Amino acid sequence: MATTQAVILARGLGTRMRRSDGAKLAPGQDAAAAAGAKAMMPLARPFLEYVISALADAGIGEVIVVVAPDHAAIREHFTVTAPPERVVIRFAVQEQPRGTADAVFSARDAVRNAPFLVLNADNHYSAAALRAAAGIDGNGVVAFEAEALVRESAFEPERVLRFALLDIADDDTLRAVQEKPAADAPLARAAERWVSMNLWSFTPAIFAACERVLPSVRGELELQDAVTIAIRELGLPFRVVRVREGVLDLSHRSDVAVVTERLAGVVPRT
Repeated sequence: MATTQAVILARGLGTRMRRSDGAKLAPGQDAAAAAGAKAMMPLARPFLEYVISALADAGIGEVIVVVAPDHAAIREHFTVTAPPERVVIRFAVQEQPRGTADAVFSARDAVRNAPFLVLNADNHYSAAALRAAAGIDGNGVVAFEAEALVRESAFEPERVLRFALLDIADDDTLRAVQEKPAADAPLARAAERWVSMNLWSFTPAIFAACERVLPSVRGELELQDAVTIAIRELGLPFRVVRVREGVLDLSHRSDVAVVTERLAGVVPRT
């Protein structure tokens, strides 16, 4: 039985998007970038509509969007301006931007007692990748092959090393998540490198792990640390599903043109 609920993390401050990198944006896009509002970045439609449409294509019927207390624009858009027809949307509030583990924990009262997906609001995954995640129907992660990310996402090779690499056992279970590895690290030098693009499947047991997370060196409560706790302290097995395809990443202003081009002609149906 496949998972039918998903949590989208939309609380981030969009710090990288706020920084000028020389990219020329349309006025509406420039305003969204200046506000760090990646989820509402206007393409033909707000970016988050494309994310939710792909989830609906993958069979997800319930979507919980984690927002800040003052994210009225997201709420108004999906409740008044463009209420969805294919999914039910609820909102969970993360009071402070304390990190991704805290964001997931903020959704604990909004999800049903069943497996759920977790994904970023600034990534667009294919329906096939989302169906693969939903098919885990437990704790697990979708692993993206690094060369395919470079080839199909318009990523420069160095960018892949800024994502977390996955240490995967022979039985396709997750051993560890290595955040931003050095170029000479064994996982980074492997013939096949498998990358986490933060497309997870969790059971509600992850909330206990999120509660145990301590601040990282960046001062944030990181989701990969919650996964480490879940594996090492709670004894939860994590299944890995490997895919060879791209992901559209809307992290920087320079990403906007690429994402706009790749989604041109796509009509989101939420």
